[in-house]
Amino acid sequence: MPKRTSTQLFYKYYEDWIHLYKVNAIRSVTLNKYYMSLKWVTKIAPDLRLCDLTRRSYQELINNYALEHEKQTTKDFHHQVKGAIMDALDEGLIKQNPTRKIIIKGKKPGKKKPKFLNEHELQQLIRQLNLEPVINWDWYILLVAKTGLRFAEALALTPKDFDFTKQLININKTWNYRATSGGFQPTKNPSSVRKVQMDWQLSIQFSQMIRELPEDKPIFVKQRIFNSTVNNRLAVLCENANVPVITVHGLRHTHASVLLFAGVSIASVARRLGHANITTTQNTYLHIIQELETQDNEKIMFQMSKLM
Repeated sequence: MPKRTSTQLFYKYYEDWIHLYKVNAIRSVTLNKYYMSLKWVTKIAPDLRLCDLTRRSYQELINNYALEHEKQTTKDFHHQVKGAIMDALDEGLIKQNPTRKIIIKGKKPGKKKPKFLNEHELQQLIRQLNLEPVINWDWYILLVAKTGLRFAEALALTPKDFDFTKQLININKTWNYRATSGGFQPTKNPSSVRKVQMDWQLSIQFSQMIRELPEDKPIFVKQRIFNSTVNNRLAVLCENANVPVITVHGLRHTHASVLLFAGVSIASVARRLGHANITTTQNTYLHIIQELETQDNEKIMFQMSKLM
């Protein structure tokens, strides 16, 4: 690794920083985001040196990035780049923190696709599923809709992960579908290791279909998997059901929203989804929580008005 000096090009320092602190320390999907940030730093500030990093020059870098990205994406980019800058500050390569009081801008958000279905729409979707006596992608879609599993968590399921006596699914690994060779890998975080309850109907259906399958082999993986394969099938089903087209991740959102509207506590939903903390659940489903709070306020006022 070359010697670090204040005259070093910033994108070179950032590249070295990623290699030193991030490679083999974070998940590959997160590492790829850092490398994408590096590409943008190289593109929009190829001549920027560490010693030239000021509040003004850094704001210009952020502004240039924001020209082609929405505000939230720009905010994520800022946080990734800021980590390297703060270390450069600690090393004495720059004298002041150029990220102080930075202003985050961004393009006007495009029209957002629906993230989830309501319960009625989900019922319509399920009626379109081709649930053959053997495993297919429609069974995968039903499983995710009824359990809220992440895409890679459901792909990694083996017959051994099912406990039909207790109607439980043991989530303890994911499938590395981004790699050509596939393979099992750890869950997103320790909180993702969990047991998810199945309804009796799903339990009976899967117990019959997978009983003769190899207990340590993935149920759904027969060849290399692309998330577009499942999303394309789901899109066809949504169109046939005349409901908004969502993704497999949208099925996870659908699962959570149906539970929340049914009165299941946020804490229980967080555990079922494998969120690291309840704050993640609250932030993700804030609009639903606010709607439920409005309903609760109406119930509270009704109950209070009866007290004479």
